Amino acid sequence: MDSDNSGGPALAAAPAAAADITGSEWAQRPWLLAGILGIGGLLMHFIIHGHDRSPGWMALAAFVYFGLIFAAFTLDKDRWQEPLIAAGMAGLVMAGLAWRAVDPQNQLADESYAFAAGIVATTLALPLFQAGFHRTRFQTPYRDTHFHVWSDAVSGAGALAFVGLSWALLAVLSQLFLLLKIDLLRELMNKEWFGWTFSGIALGAALGTLRNQLKVIGTLQAVVLLVLSLLAAPLAAALVMFLLAMIVSGPQVLWEATRSATPILLTCAVGAFVLTNAILRDEDSAMTRSRVMRIAALVLALGIFPLTVFAAVSMGTRVAQHGLSPERLWGLVAIGFACAYGLAYWTALLRGRQARWHDFLRQANLHLAVVGCILALVLALPIFDFGAISARNQIARLESGAVGAREFDYDALRWDFGAAGRKALAGLSKGSNAEIARLALEAQQRDQRRYGPGYAIRERRAQNAQIDVEDESIRAAVRAFLIDTPYKCGNKCRVVTAGKVPQGTLLVLLDGGYPSYMLFDPATGKADQYSPAVGQLMDSAAAVPPRANLDAKVELRPFTGQQVFIDGKPASTPFK
Repeated sequence: MDSDNSGGPALAAAPAAAADITGSEWAQRPWLLAGILGIGGLLMHFIIHGHDRSPGWMALAAFVYFGLIFAAFTLDKDRWQEPLIAAGMAGLVMAGLAWRAVDPQNQLADESYAFAAGIVATTLALPLFQAGFHRTRFQTPYRDTHFHVWSDAVSGAGALAFVGLSWALLAVLSQLFLLLKIDLLRELMNKEWFGWTFSGIALGAALGTLRNQLKVIGTLQAVVLLVLSLLAAPLAAALVMFLLAMIVSGPQVLWEATRSATPILLTCAVGAFVLTNAILRDEDSAMTRSRVMRIAALVLALGIFPLTVFAAVSMGTRVAQHGLSPERLWGLVAIGFACAYGLAYWTALLRGRQARWHDFLRQANLHLAVVGCILALVLALPIFDFGAISARNQIARLESGAVGAREFDYDALRWDFGAAGRKALAGLSKGSNAEIARLALEAQQRDQRRYGPGYAIRERRAQNAQIDVEDESIRAAVRAFLIDTPYKCGNKCRVVTAGKVPQGTLLVLLDGGYPSYMLFDPATGKADQYSPAVGQLMDSAAAVPPRANLDAKVELRPFTGQQVFIDGKPASTPFK
């Protein structure tokens, strides 16, 4: 019997073990959920349509979406008051986070990570609520929580698969009716409101049907865990070889070989966690009797902690090199929690030794799920401003000389660090260091963030420009324009002020060929490409602009309106 890996005990035990927590079968559940989620889908269309950058409307959308999904998983014929209250609370939490995460100027920072943390908190709260944790606290049977985690995953995945199949069927039927020149279905499929409504109805009907069959899903859950557990032995063997090789070569080889060491290590740790629990099940009687599988589970449980420690060292190396950012701070939180899981598993193994380590690991799972839910919720709330923390760290690195003025990532302050980053960038633009102030001002004036190594080439091209402009704000705007327009100033060029026009300040770029023009708009503080001939034209023939040397004299003369002159010769069509 020791070598039996058929999973027979698990298959037999799962439905019986879950018999008292599957809830009552409710014939009207599929119809009710189909109606509720169908109406919810239609509401989502009307809420989102045309309001995708409005914080208030997106908050309402989050309330409807998360509240209805939570209710769909928890409503029962004999128990509906508590699920509705819990669903309302989940909806309100996610609505508040959505309101913070949406920025009308499309400049998001760690608020998007806070919204993701809210999703994690809501997801963890769902099986805890289903298992009655709000009543029994830490006396909640692990079996109940384990059952709801996996039954929610299986029924949710099955419902989503049904939605996909429903759309496939609808597509086939639309083509069938097209043979009769009836395109009603195809036209409906192209309507956004229909897509939301149809998907909601299909999801609700499938979820309601599956939730009525939780006893069967208990058996299916055991099958899913059995299949997953087949991966445990090869992963355990690979981890042993990896850790032995690490001892020989040293951990520094990780960050020398790839910049993705942290996510790779965390992914392996998560895989070890999932496969450990696939073998662990909800009680000893449901575990496989195969010694190989049980040893693999033990090895995987032991391997989580060193993997997360190496991930922490890798992230620490990145922080030491490049400083803090909201993304790295969230990564540190995730790594810290993963390390807590690994340490808790080691503690459970030491406490339980050979006889009871399974029970201690299950107890650790329940406790850490509660801690994770609370931690995610706390981090999602506007208590910690990771953008402000990161901005202070980066400014300190700049002021200490750890990073040079030209190597400093000013764009990160503007685009990644939220309101605190933009405030810090404004402070740098008004500082006493002229070079830092100039580069910060340029970052403020850019329309989009610069990415990749191409920026270094564009910046070198911009350095070819001699900008003969006294106003520093115009100089910064011109430089930002040249960096974002890489085909300008391939060789030496010169930018001079032609004069004031009603729209702003007209600038001329001279590079030995035909001149080109820029307009500085004082309202936006930005320079952009401009053609004087695009203005209100006069009734004279367009002048052919002469080629102009870098030292050419540029002036703006009245000519029944205005016209650009270079070396005393007309270089543009007259305009107003």
